Amino acid sequence: MILYIAEKPSLGRAIADALPKPHKKEEGCVRAANGDVVSWCFGHLLELAEPEQYDPAFKKWDLQHLPIVPDKWKLQPKAKTRKQIALLRKLTKEADQIVHAGDPDREGQLLVDEVIDYLNVPAYKRQAMKRCLISDLNMSSVKRSLAHLRDNSDFVPLSVSALARSRADWLYGINLTRAYTLQGQRAGYQGVLSVGRVQTPILGLVVRRDLEIESFKSKPFYEVIAHLKTDQDECFTAKWRPSKACEKWQDDEGRVLSKALADNVVSRINGQTGLVQKVEKKPKKSLPPLPYNLSSLQIDANKRFGLSAQQVLDSCQVLYEKHKLLTYPRSDCRYLPQEHFKEGPTIASVIQGHCSGFNEHSECFDFTRRSKAWNDKKVEAHHAIIPTARRVEFGRLSKAEQQVYELVARQYLAQFMLEYRYAETNVDVDIAGGEFRASAKQVIELGWKALYKSSTVDEKNHDLFLPSLVTGQSLLCEKGEVLAKETQPPKPFTEATLLSAMTGISRYVTDPDIKKILRETDGLGTEATRAGIIELLFKRQFLHRKGKSISSTEAGRALICSLPDKASKPDMTAQWESSLGAISERALSYELFMQPLNQVLAEMVTQAKALDVSLLKNIKQQGAPSWRKKKRKTSGTIYGTTSGAKGTNSRAKGTTRTRKAKPKTAKH
Repeated sequence: MILYIAEKPSLGRAIADALPKPHKKEEGCVRAANGDVVSWCFGHLLELAEPEQYDPAFKKWDLQHLPIVPDKWKLQPKAKTRKQIALLRKLTKEADQIVHAGDPDREGQLLVDEVIDYLNVPAYKRQAMKRCLISDLNMSSVKRSLAHLRDNSDFVPLSVSALARSRADWLYGINLTRAYTLQGQRAGYQGVLSVGRVQTPILGLVVRRDLEIESFKSKPFYEVIAHLKTDQDECFTAKWRPSKACEKWQDDEGRVLSKALADNVVSRINGQTGLVQKVEKKPKKSLPPLPYNLSSLQIDANKRFGLSAQQVLDSCQVLYEKHKLLTYPRSDCRYLPQEHFKEGPTIASVIQGHCSGFNEHSECFDFTRRSKAWNDKKVEAHHAIIPTARRVEFGRLSKAEQQVYELVARQYLAQFMLEYRYAETNVDVDIAGGEFRASAKQVIELGWKALYKSSTVDEKNHDLFLPSLVTGQSLLCEKGEVLAKETQPPKPFTEATLLSAMTGISRYVTDPDIKKILRETDGLGTEATRAGIIELLFKRQFLHRKGKSISSTEAGRALICSLPDKASKPDMTAQWESSLGAISERALSYELFMQPLNQVLAEMVTQAKALDVSLLKNIKQQGAPSWRKKKRKTSGTIYGTTSGAKGTNSRAKGTTRTRKAKPKTAKH
């Protein structure tokens, strides 16, 4: 008997549908006609044990206990999963062959592997385990995946990487959250000051942006525009480019700060003759944007429709699991395997049936055109998010689901359209010894951009007028004009820009060596966890929304100001992500990751114990979550990961008598 273990029931049912019928449905599994069985997990069935299960004394939060570092790690079944664990224990004993069918990412790999390990499945069965990678729940795709099983041993590094992340998050979250919460109590704060290796640097980004905005002092600067005319009465404008001699009147970004200088330039060019020094016209092209991974989809959906990262993830999950309209949504890849190329006409036809607005572009689709998205070398465990060939009654989808589907569909169709081609022209004009430049862009072929004409994420593609000019041509400067402007503060974060910051975290790092490393990583967090981490910061009242803008609360600011820089800046945790990636690629061992981590953790706990608690006084009266005498449900987790990642369930009973709640924990 072959036993297939899926990550969740929806995936298990999709696998069962591809096996011989009739089926016998039982509680927790499906038996196929040929005797094979499909069972499943419900996400993580197991969690890391709570601190008090290593030592009962750890149930009380006490600085003297820290850091808590288990000698031997313990896993325990979650309260509601014991029945499924028992069933899997029975089925693994009966099975001749086990097929791992977790989601195609490092968390999905660990999720099933840890169950196999916990159940003490014999070594010979573990060595013979196969891996099934499914990214599309439609029947044809599932059957194709079942026909191309791989050895599960090939994915051991991926599982080890996820295990290292899980344990690192537990150590970091448990120890620093307890340390700063206890110090917060000394300052009179009755909430939990949670600290996580990903959530805290994200909070730090927002706090520092808010402080920069508040301390910003606007200053005026000036631009000079020349209004020019040809002999044929064709008019256009050119902008002054200050010479090196003007540097002392400019700021670091080259803006002119002296109005007198700008006025002087205007007085010198009024009514003067201009001479064309150079005309440069370059043909340029822009390739279609790659299909989406989850983060890029969340960014565009927030810009286009104002959807939160969590709303996008939730919509994707429904479109993937329930409607089977999208492929695996938690992908970090933006490329597609070559074998999917032949499905283009079929998928395009389905898309046009769902979204009639794309029909006007039907004649522009060329299904022999192979964009750079089709690249087997760029595809590992999963590929980009694309529509499937399944048809449904589109009106039954929620508004958010329709919007997300439309974005994914547009990005897919763009792969079969011509490049966007345009001509970029720059003209340099000398007027009374000053250099002026006029620029324009003319569209030659709209290409794939035709799909984005009505989208707010599209670039402005109106042609800018420039007459036909030649070098040496004389022009009349009818007048000069000073444009008075003000420097602007940085914009507050939105979910789109915060997600962009998380994926492109190297922009926020000054150390050139670390910056170089981070350019090669996926940034802070994972595709599966970023949305949940942002939501967690709102639930913990460290962040709040005002329209699309995101800003920090006093509690969030006080926490960041009390933490050492290494905890609140992205450098360290992003380096961890780089190391976790190296583990998954067999370039780093588990031990070489965990040993220095424990050393850094011990140093940070020591710093926390020596904290001047006056740094936390600003949040003494904040209305953050506090523990009351009667039991209540907590609105969020205390430390650890969120949606899509394994959490612990540590009892956060504190040291004061009023603490009765037992909040869940999460480790990011």
